[in-house]
Amino acid sequence: MTTHKNLLSGPEPTHLPENEEAYRLLGEESRPPAEVVAKHPTFVLAWAMLADDAFEGGRVVESYAYARTGYHRGLDALRRSGWKGHGPIPWSHRPNRGFLRCLAALARAADAIGETEEKERCWQFLKDSSAEAYTELAR
Repeated sequence: MTTHKNLLSGPEPTHLPENEEAYRLLGEESRPPAEVVAKHPTFVLAWAMLADDAFEGGRVVESYAYARTGYHRGLDALRRSGWKGHGPIPWSHRPNRGFLRCLAALARAADAIGETEEKERCWQFLKDSSAEAYTELAR
């Protein structure tokens, strides 16, 4: 018996690859995100952390720049992982969290500098990609 995939169900979830070295530097060695980014510029979680730290420190334009960099690095990684511009990016998969956090950080920073269309587009992208991430990050 042959089973067929439901072609109307949408794309499979995208799972970004792990970077154990970068996680080790952040976790076990407690290295600052800027140092981790310098060694692993494609590790988007560190970009998200930089964006969040800058935003919390009132450095909104800096936060926007970090978030946008991480967002674009994340898009590149998603495409390399087979993502075709839409479909689920599960929050439950640890490596996806950096991209999803960058997307939320970009929405917050865009709002803070008056980029209303970008803010709305980013929040919608986050919601469409991972309802769980949207619930967690859109506070």
